[in-house]
Amino acid sequence: MFLQKLKTFFLILTIVATLFLIYNWYDNYQFKNNPLDGNITRIIDAKHKKLEILTYQKFRIKKNIPVIVSDKMPSKLYGAATFSKSGQIQIFLNKKHFQESLDYMINDVLPHEYAHALMFVKGNTTNQKGGHTKEWQNICKSLNGLRCDRFVNLDDIIIGKTSFF
Repeated sequence: MFLQKLKTFFLILTIVATLFLIYNWYDNYQFKNNPLDGNITRIIDAKHKKLEILTYQKFRIKKNIPVIVSDKMPSKLYGAATFSKSGQIQIFLNKKHFQESLDYMINDVLPHEYAHALMFVKGNTTNQKGGHTKEWQNICKSLNGLRCDRFVNLDDIIIGKTSFF
């Protein structure tokens, strides 16, 4: 009797675990092969608008800097601000990382890259300290960047996912 109940329990557990794995696979497949959810796009647009307003309030700069979400960036990059020879400035955000931490991408990466873009607008294209100079840090903080560090801190992402910290 006990052995039969144990077998039934493990059979149910195996079925539930299999369904959970299938759901996760399907969810990852959908995220990878479709554009970002409209909700996420609206959040990005709202943050972009706030950054434009802060840029004007703090620096009197009014410049359209496009924010592009790309799934073609290397996994190690969360975002990048680019300055072309023709003077075009763009911000790229890595789509892959929106699945692991939307808050980090919006509140850390976007202001971080926007600060780089503003450095370009101001004519400062130096690569000193990897573009993370004191001036850049001040701009990033002025844009309400939560952590204006040089590199992504994976601990910040993990801690951000836990509600008890």
